[in-house]
Amino acid sequence: MKLPRYHTATATATGTSTSTGTSSSSSRSSTTLALALALALILTLASTPCITAAATAEPSHPRGTGPGPDNGALPTPPAFPGPWKRYISTPANKSHVVPSRIWKVRGNVSLPAATGEDGDGEAASVFGRGGGFLVGIGGMLTLAFEQNIGGRLCLEIDGAGGNPTVNLAYSESPWFAGRIPDATTDQQERDLPLSLHVGDTARTTTRCVDPEFVRGGLKFVTVSLPYRSSGWFSGRVVQQVLALFSGTQKAKASAPWVRISMLWVNCTAFPSQSNGRAYSGYFFSSSDVLNRAWYAGAWTLQLTTINPREGSALIDYNRLVDHNTSPVGSWYSNFTIANGSAVTTDGAKRDRVVWPGDMAIAVPGIAVSTYDMAAVRNGLDVLFAHQYPDGSLPYAGPPMGFHAEFSDTYHLHTLLGVFNYVLWSGDVAWLRARWPAYLAALRASAAKVDALGLLHVSSTADWLRPGMTGHNLEASAILYAALAKTQLLAAWLGEAPSDEWPALQRVLENGLARLYCPRTGLFSDNVGRRGCAGDDHVDPQDGNSWVLISGIDLAPSGRPWEHPKSPRRGSKMLPGGPPTRANISANLRKRCPSRLAHGAPAVEFPNVISPFISGFELLGHGAAGQVSMAVELVLLEWAHLLGGDGFTGSTLAEGFRVDGHPQYPAYWSTARNSHAHGWSAGPTAALHRFVLGFELLEPAGRRGRANPQLTPWPVFPSAPTHIHTSHFNQSQNHS
Repeated sequence: MKLPRYHTATATATGTSTSTGTSSSSSRSSTTLALALALALILTLASTPCITAAATAEPSHPRGTGPGPDNGALPTPPAFPGPWKRYISTPANKSHVVPSRIWKVRGNVSLPAATGEDGDGEAASVFGRGGGFLVGIGGMLTLAFEQNIGGRLCLEIDGAGGNPTVNLAYSESPWFAGRIPDATTDQQERDLPLSLHVGDTARTTTRCVDPEFVRGGLKFVTVSLPYRSSGWFSGRVVQQVLALFSGTQKAKASAPWVRISMLWVNCTAFPSQSNGRAYSGYFFSSSDVLNRAWYAGAWTLQLTTINPREGSALIDYNRLVDHNTSPVGSWYSNFTIANGSAVTTDGAKRDRVVWPGDMAIAVPGIAVSTYDMAAVRNGLDVLFAHQYPDGSLPYAGPPMGFHAEFSDTYHLHTLLGVFNYVLWSGDVAWLRARWPAYLAALRASAAKVDALGLLHVSSTADWLRPGMTGHNLEASAILYAALAKTQLLAAWLGEAPSDEWPALQRVLENGLARLYCPRTGLFSDNVGRRGCAGDDHVDPQDGNSWVLISGIDLAPSGRPWEHPKSPRRGSKMLPGGPPTRANISANLRKRCPSRLAHGAPAVEFPNVISPFISGFELLGHGAAGQVSMAVELVLLEWAHLLGGDGFTGSTLAEGFRVDGHPQYPAYWSTARNSHAHGWSAGPTAALHRFVLGFELLEPAGRRGRANPQLTPWPVFPSAPTHIHTSHFNQSQNHS
């Protein structure tokens, strides 16, 4: 991977140790990774010049102590041109992204004669050759973009009468492409349409929505002129509630009309990249699904990297504090959520805020694709800027973080985000400045490990899953991982490691033995009701994945405690010995009951498949040496995200139901599901790490290795989703 040069690149490369892994594969379901292997070696070799001392007049710094990555050095031409470019969704001209197809036409709309019916016409046939479309009262036209996109919508008006105000409705999913938008709010099922006053004009003029109404995720835009409406105004733009109207009403000659000769989106995402198609790293294999998953993750991470001044205002959340009077269902993208020119966030359409839970997935994914590490640093900075007096870090960045919002797991994800940022950027100087605050945060978590040898969480907040209480498996395993990474960070700083860190790891290893369930071969959620003998026994996907990722010594789990809360160990070892990583990996895999499943269920959250937690399972399988199981899960779950009914086909959704339906059960409204969520980009990092086998061992690649893997490429039949889909054009669900 080509790493952009940072300001004081005085470090010299120590070389890259490369070991080639071998494996057997079935002749029927597997293919060679010749291209992927070749690319892995290209990426490994290409990183060397970027971390070699630069022959410039820049000031000298000790190794690894420069001021961090320079986004001005992000590549403009592609680092490695090749056939993989067809998988990149980023538009060539981000400031003028035009729709590709006509999706739906209803009512009083006039189109060029050569235009086809719903879903059949290309948008070029509407906007080309001086064409356009005319919308009269009651008319509606829905246009589809080639990919999920985000930004500021603009219209070129070629004439208007009757003092019109057009309504605009956005949707990521085809299921909600129509007069009413999808949702960012949780207070009602759908958002309010956005209205743009046009007024009378006989000349060609351009109208754009105001900057505060950037819509971060949309694949469909609907333009309509309602019969009647009531609304509220903010500057030149109205967010409006549509009134019901009779479809039999006819527009009068004096009724409003508007002719639109062009419509486009000025994409404001990934502001650091002058050429969004010029990645610093690439992935290419003989599997189309793996390639699509990798690049969909990269594109999702680009859409969720935004201008910090375009963050979510969280109208409903802030109402109790600022007493704003914005109508329920309104939304703004005008809250400054961080310093700098770019920042990584949770979602494109919704949750345009720094959420640290994403960082274990998002930061390595950004590093191996766009390398926008300054956006990562800005996100970490705002979290540390709102650190609480006891060392705890906020659940999320502004507008949150002012009212003691906290999550034990997200607090620890921030610490892992620090590790990944320093590993990939080499910004040890930043780490040195943050080190006291980092250690205070680590101590805040360590203090919650009690006599049972487990972290006793003080907050129920996590990734919205239930049951985050008591002596929790996931939180304890993430703390173990953070302690291991802290020892590496201290070494990179030249600091003496604390003896307390490995000692606490030993405590956690023995404590986690309380949660091991020999009957299921997995670890339970806690020592209470969700424990091995509890009434609500749960072996969570998140916690067991983190057991694998963290590298916990499993030997103590071979000797059980007399009772999960007992002070005494049993006298006998388990008959089969302690659990192994391979066994835990295999038992997680069994959660998919058949090859007709849509992915790995997060059993800790009933009826949910979470690409976020499945991303951790990918990393867990890889850490356990079971790369083929990770690949199999990508081919199953992410294939559904890219080809299932109701998804975008280009970006990765926040979650969905176990039957494949695109509702994320964390929300009652299906329309609220985010279809571009950075936490779902697990394959981008996991495939790079475990299939290409590319691993950094020291900051900015001073030392690394490549160990490519050959794995089977199983082909799964399309799984039925058992949902009614006749109300939308299914042909649009595939990119």
